[in-house]
Amino acid sequence: MAVRTPNTMVPQGEAHFGYVVFIAAAAAMGGFLFGYDSAVINGAVTGIQHHFAVGSNQTGFAVAAALLGSAVGAWIAGQLADRIGRVKVMLLASFLFTISGVGAGLPFSIWDLAAWRVVGGLGIGIASVIAPAYIAEVAPPAYRGRLGSLQQMAIVLGIFVSQLVNYALARAAGGKSENRLWGLDAWQWMLLMEVAPALLYGALAATVPESPRYLVATGQDERARAVLAKVEGRQDITTRIAEIRAVLATDHRPGFKDLLGPTGRVLAIVWVGIGLSIFQQFVGINVIFYYSSLLWQSVGINEASSLLISVSTSLVNIIGTVVAILVIDRIGRKPLALIGSAGMALSLGLAAWAFSYASGSGATAHIPKDEGTIAIVAAHVYVFFFAMSWGVVVWVMLGEMFPNRIRALALSIAAAAQWLANFTVTQSFPSMSRWSLSGSYIIYSCFAAASIPFVVFLVRETKGKALEQMG
Repeated sequence: MAVRTPNTMVPQGEAHFGYVVFIAAAAAMGGFLFGYDSAVINGAVTGIQHHFAVGSNQTGFAVAAALLGSAVGAWIAGQLADRIGRVKVMLLASFLFTISGVGAGLPFSIWDLAAWRVVGGLGIGIASVIAPAYIAEVAPPAYRGRLGSLQQMAIVLGIFVSQLVNYALARAAGGKSENRLWGLDAWQWMLLMEVAPALLYGALAATVPESPRYLVATGQDERARAVLAKVEGRQDITTRIAEIRAVLATDHRPGFKDLLGPTGRVLAIVWVGIGLSIFQQFVGINVIFYYSSLLWQSVGINEASSLLISVSTSLVNIIGTVVAILVIDRIGRKPLALIGSAGMALSLGLAAWAFSYASGSGATAHIPKDEGTIAIVAAHVYVFFFAMSWGVVVWVMLGEMFPNRIRALALSIAAAAQWLANFTVTQSFPSMSRWSLSGSYIIYSCFAAASIPFVVFLVRETKGKALEQMG
């Protein structure tokens, strides 16, 4: 789905900013569920292992299965939105999140759980595309940047709330996710709790207007007029509709041949986009958000304390994201990415050193107090540097760096690469940590360090450039 806007800035006049904020926030609930569904498994993973008596490989697959669905969901979301409308796609995502929460919370086997995780992953993939696209299409140009940032903020808030809910449920169950609570295991309630925000998302999506761009594209000009009058508050709606129709007339739905250069090879800019996506995941960030409870337990910290650490790292994630939103347009994308890479490489290396002092496994696992404190601090510093750089920069750059003629397709390919890289890291970590927890973090640190020359030599700055200048 190509999201394009005319070059002419629209005078805002009496734009109904409060209403625009409401509908943008309603769409961003998809981002909240994106973050919530992705991270809620963190608190449940120990209970799942005990309940089904499974090893690291099966656990890793159950956790990572959602990412396979996410790749598919992201791939089909744009086409669905162009066929049935943006609002109906949001309602579909809400339905997928809801049934996934119920199914994953009441599974019969580890494979049944994995299947429901795939369903939830479809919702994640759809939400990752439709929320920013819808916000871009309904937001007045003067507010587009600020309203667009609601999506990323909603994602990190979803991660934070999921960790807070996990911690509260584990505490209520005596500190362990496998303990019984209100007739079910605590980990089951962790997954079932997703139903509440999923239903709220559906209720909010049912109240927002359809995108004016979609309405004009499908010949529903009168409905488009009504929406534009409410969100932009201007009088010359006919001119505005004409501008949208003119942009739609120039839309080009790219094919794979458009990604090839004169020599018949894939354009370098496409490879750079894929590289950004892969590096973002290969620094191991989702190990923190999917497995941090298991991670800290593996070095002798009890489950309740592990979940509390997960809450605090999620809070740091929010703080880092706010920092990124505040400075990304001031200092640029490349400098921010380089600062983040350096900070991640150093903090991951420090965590690897601290984890090298861990001994034993299972109930006998232990890490000396000083090294354990260093590992916890290093993990928080790492999350901060990721959140204030690569967590935001990659998505911003993927939306800006590609030429107009291939932007939609290239972005879809880069996003799919990101989900597949995420799957690789998530699936492999349980086995890697059994091999060597310290070694795993050394590998992630090396990827963070390798991202520095990648950014310096291959990534072009996009700050302050019009989309039409990307070529």
